[in-house]
Amino acid sequence: MPDCQKFNATSCNRKIIGARWYGRGISAEVLKSDYKSPRDIQGHGTHVASTIAGTEVQGVSYGGLGMGMARGGASRARLGIYKVCWVGGGCPDAAVLAAIDDAIYDGVDVLSLSIAGVGHELPGTLHAVQRGISVVFGGGNDGPVPQTISNAVPWVTTVAASTIDRSFPTLISLGNKENLVGQSINYNAAMNSSGFQGL
Repeated sequence: MPDCQKFNATSCNRKIIGARWYGRGISAEVLKSDYKSPRDIQGHGTHVASTIAGTEVQGVSYGGLGMGMARGGASRARLGIYKVCWVGGGCPDAAVLAAIDDAIYDGVDVLSLSIAGVGHELPGTLHAVQRGISVVFGGGNDGPVPQTISNAVPWVTTVAASTIDRSFPTLISLGNKENLVGQSINYNAAMNSSGFQGL
């Protein structure tokens, strides 16, 4: 475990204006494999936060593809971080409810919860909506099979993947010498796809 578990005042800036974590009910073993702080050890929360509220960054590309400016959907937003999920420990309902209660008390405008569970209504969301807070959930990662959407309760907004304004053209050379142009971020010509022969 790296020695960077602390999350103190210097971790906050003009973007992150508050942070809390909820470890009650999480086993000591799970706590040993994660940061005992609002820090995100897996990167999922950080990724979602930047998708939502990342500030503008010029000259962004993926290996030279898709060059341009990147920013979050609400780049002027400020973030309050409420860590409820733990590596190996899940996202306990009690932690989620406590975080939602604290967020309501803290005066947040929007709750973005990237927590999915088919057929499982997370506690506290209706309570937040009744107080004028927009609650947004991810639809999960189980599609495109029908009836796999998560968080489909009527009082929240459930979002899914979207498109971007960039293309990632990739030349695909088939074994019969035919070349096709498609879209992929796996464009490296050194990649060998011999495992796909006969398709």
